[in-house]
Amino acid sequence: MSIRVGAGISTAAEPPSAAGEAAGRAAEGLSGARPELALLFASGSHLHEAQALLDGIEAELAPLALAGCGAGGVLGEGREHESGSAVAVLAIAFDGGGTARTFRLDPGEEGLEQLPVLAGCTGALLLADPYTFPTELALAELSDRAPGIPVLGGLASARTDGGTPLFYDGQLQLGGAVAVTFKDVELLPCVSQGAAPLGRELTITAAEGNLIHELAGQPALAAIRQVIGELSPRERMLIASGLLVGIVIDSGKPEFVQGDFLVRGVLGADPDSGAVAVAAPVRAGQVIRLHARDARSADDDLRRALRLQREALSGRAPAGALVFSCNGRGRAMFGARDHDASVLVEELGEVPSAGFFAAGEIGPVGGRSFLHGFTATIAAFV
Repeated sequence: MSIRVGAGISTAAEPPSAAGEAAGRAAEGLSGARPELALLFASGSHLHEAQALLDGIEAELAPLALAGCGAGGVLGEGREHESGSAVAVLAIAFDGGGTARTFRLDPGEEGLEQLPVLAGCTGALLLADPYTFPTELALAELSDRAPGIPVLGGLASARTDGGTPLFYDGQLQLGGAVAVTFKDVELLPCVSQGAAPLGRELTITAAEGNLIHELAGQPALAAIRQVIGELSPRERMLIASGLLVGIVIDSGKPEFVQGDFLVRGVLGADPDSGAVAVAAPVRAGQVIRLHARDARSADDDLRRALRLQREALSGRAPAGALVFSCNGRGRAMFGARDHDASVLVEELGEVPSAGFFAAGEIGPVGGRSFLHGFTATIAAFV
């Protein structure tokens, strides 16, 4: 099977024109083929005329299926639009067997009951409302049902007076989530958590829930203080701006590298008991390592993750890419615009790409998919 991908971005002021321009550019990459799937991300005042956006996509592409969401900003094709009104479109056509199927998921627990079956799928996308959809519970359920199948996506990062806009086929949906499943389509995930590992690894020897009681047989707080004392001055400065913990999910490796850790925040510590609370469930036997986040480590980590992705493709460029970047990245983190979008072009080449700045990013670590923060996740179509 072969795959064709086209992408386009528009900052035109009127929603029909913006949708038509972005979709028209995406159509150029399909060589006349009708797309099985179109992904639509829109920001700013365009979200108040969502039906005009959908009509513009239909007129230019007539996709068999469509999914998307409102966003605080959109990106792709080497550019990032973090504010204002813009539209980004990615269109995908399969030649010879691949399929994409869209699902509408209701808000709350009812949406969990509507989760798609991933058995037999090669990957999935999830675009969710952070206010009404239990995304972390959904990802845990999907990982339990179908281990190893990558789920990527993000949380919608824009709201209107009516709620959080999501796009499902030709309809506007407020709240809940939209999912897409793929069969016979190779979806290669890339997750850059933008945090540097610091110090030595420690094994959890006592834990309960999200509390680490002991590390390497010592009270957790004392062990962490000892590791911090061993760091360089620059590393201690990074820790001072925000301590993070990386937790190994897949322990079946002889050694662990940067992408093997699920990075989570430290919520607090009890100086009397020495327990440390982290933003994830933990258990005895897991390996952890301190992490810290800064612009340099985020840049290095994204480049490393993309180079690993290129190596997995034996040096070939993917057919196209979906990009989900945290709305805390961009100019706020890097001090300049277009960082993630331009790094993708530098490392993967001029591949058709589109995506949005998310309020939380979805991607796999250690064979399970999680909701992340300050992360860039990329779904490359091979």
